[in-house]
Amino acid sequence: MDLILPVGTKVVTAAETRRPDGTPRPSGAVGVVVEAPFDHTHAYRVCFADGEEAAFRRRQILVLKEVQKEGADGAQPAASFADLSRFVIYRCVIGSRAYGLAGESSDYDRRGIYLPPADVQWSLFGVPEQTESDATQECYWELRKFLVLALKANPNVLECLYTPIVEHETELGEELRGLRSIFLSRLVYQTYNGYVISQFKKLEQDIRNRAGIRWKHAMHLIRLLLSGIVVMKEGVVPVRVDEHRERLLAIRRGEVPWTEVNEWRLSLNREFDAAYASTRLPARPDFDRANLFLLKARRSML
Repeated sequence: MDLILPVGTKVVTAAETRRPDGTPRPSGAVGVVVEAPFDHTHAYRVCFADGEEAAFRRRQILVLKEVQKEGADGAQPAASFADLSRFVIYRCVIGSRAYGLAGESSDYDRRGIYLPPADVQWSLFGVPEQTESDATQECYWELRKFLVLALKANPNVLECLYTPIVEHETELGEELRGLRSIFLSRLVYQTYNGYVISQFKKLEQDIRNRAGIRWKHAMHLIRLLLSGIVVMKEGVVPVRVDEHRERLLAIRRGEVPWTEVNEWRLSLNREFDAAYASTRLPARPDFDRANLFLLKARRSML
């Protein structure tokens, strides 16, 4: 997924941390991502030159290449979450609350889009492609980044446009949600299916290595297949999973044998293949209409 740093990414710690023995590890320490989370609510695992590993939230690490680029370009003031949250044009809830899989202790995973004024967007420093807050479980994308991800059939982004829980939208946000069908194409099949296949291979490798099964991850992969099939058949992104809720929750609790989970996955893969073969969705999303919307939105902020 585009928003998650892949395994092998070289990163730099953003603040001083503590080693297992209590000694400080200075800010700016370089490490490599050895385990990436499924989403931004979980931590990365980073390995350092001394062989030690530690867990970090996304806000606690920086991509080494970006740090090096900033060093070459000169210091740039970073727009804070509070700065950019003033320009939010769309905010919604996705995750377990939107899927209908929430328990009493489930968080509210808020996502959305921000559109800064032209003088901020066009300034020498620009704006980041996304901003987030771990404290409130919020993540927002700059409008162009959001549109690019939607055109690539990123599942999390598409779900933002189809979630039943919308908390805030300006006229532009409402207009974008009205255009949501332009982002649906046969790319959904490649994006969803390719991700599920690769992740199931990792789960099977975990079983062979006796590392244990990440049942919550397995549940979300099944949910993604169920969603992709409906997209192919009906041309909409289903967010709530009421029909399959109890079975999915049983998987998350580890109550369904792995063999049964895998059989369901294989059955859904075959159904997904068949739905793809007969879908009426276009081969590619409507880039032109997405671009026209972006230009209109940009002009509105002059």
